[in-house]
Amino acid sequence: QVQLVESGGGLVQAGGSLRLSCAASGRIFSGYAMGWFRQAPGKEREFVATERWSGGPTYYADSVKGRFTISRDNAKNTVYLQMNSVKPEDTAVYYCAAARGTVGAVVRSVEYDYWGQGTQVTVSS
Repeated sequence: QVQLVESGGGLVQAGGSLRLSCAASGRIFSGYAMGWFRQAPGKEREFVATERWSGGPTYYADSVKGRFTISRDNAKNTVYLQMNSVKPEDTAVYYCAAARGTVGAVVRSVEYDYWGQGTQVTVSS
């Protein structure tokens, strides 16, 4: 069993930066994929970024490419989402997720097995 706890959300002005953290407990294996998703009010949950726990290529939604960076610290069992040049449309609840038994980039939420409780990010204009 894997537990994920996000932190770091809050209120930020447009153009500013924020770093989200996702602390994982339980057994995370190298074959896991780690992802960030977000859900704005009245909208479906959407993919933001993903990378494998073992490292390798990172993948981003077009809407955040060049502004957001996913990274991880295996020693701390933590995944991060660095958000730069944020925009009001980035306002959402951000979720961390883990997918087991997958290969390559995992961008569909249905492929993820474990989810955090979410952290609210609000970008003011």
